[in-house]
Amino acid sequence: MTRVVWLADIHLDLASAKAIDAFLEALVASEPDAVLIGGDIAEQGLNEHLMQIAMRAEVPVYFVLGNHDYYGKHIADVRAEVRYLCAEVPILHWLPEAGVVPLTEETALLGHGAWSDGRYGDYMGSGVLLNDYVSIRDLRPLDQGERWGRIKSLADEAALYLQDTLPSALRQYKQVVLLTHSPPFREATWYMNEIPDWDDPYLPHFSCKAVGDVLLDMMPRFPQTHLIVLCGHTHSGGRVQMLDNLEVLTGAAEYGQPAIQHVFQLA
Repeated sequence: MTRVVWLADIHLDLASAKAIDAFLEALVASEPDAVLIGGDIAEQGLNEHLMQIAMRAEVPVYFVLGNHDYYGKHIADVRAEVRYLCAEVPILHWLPEAGVVPLTEETALLGHGAWSDGRYGDYMGSGVLLNDYVSIRDLRPLDQGERWGRIKSLADEAALYLQDTLPSALRQYKQVVLLTHSPPFREATWYMNEIPDWDDPYLPHFSCKAVGDVLLDMMPRFPQTHLIVLCGHTHSGGRVQMLDNLEVLTGAAEYGQPAIQHVFQLA
């Protein structure tokens, strides 16, 4: 059996040293063979926190980036920094560059942080201004229309990555785990412990339709393979079965209280 521990939205820079130490103790006590981190690791000190997890866990750590991980910087700069870190720390793996990762003979892992793309609901009419739009340097100078174009391009990047990478995993394995940050479906966008209505002003900012569309198109063509999507972002948890072979788990989280989402036992 392989034990895989899933973490989501841990926001370690917002936690006290005592809370972080307790979290890391619990992580080590869970005896993982691998650790998955679904983004929003830290706004400050991202690389240091990743190294801290890797050094304490002493097992491969696979991660994607969330929106908060880019705060205060340009997106390309953050990605360059984690790319360099992973080259220096062999047990750290940024999933978009790791490709398809075998976890067991029957289960593979792949991932991309994706981006909430404003395609569910009414982005232009929502009236919501997320901190992302003033805290991420690429988005700060843009007006609403320009910003929508930019976040759609970021989501499309994730969708194209999955179109290129996911089929090989689905052909080879009975089960595939997709680690991402933004929920790919409205039905998986749990917010305040409920699924938002289509006219909810937050819905466009919390989910990635581009990725969801790829999954709904692809999974019926691979009925022999089961896909589990692990996402977060909204800090409310839930589960949805989108297709017979496609389920989505959304992680719950609280600022300042990093915790383990789930421990998977893989045969």
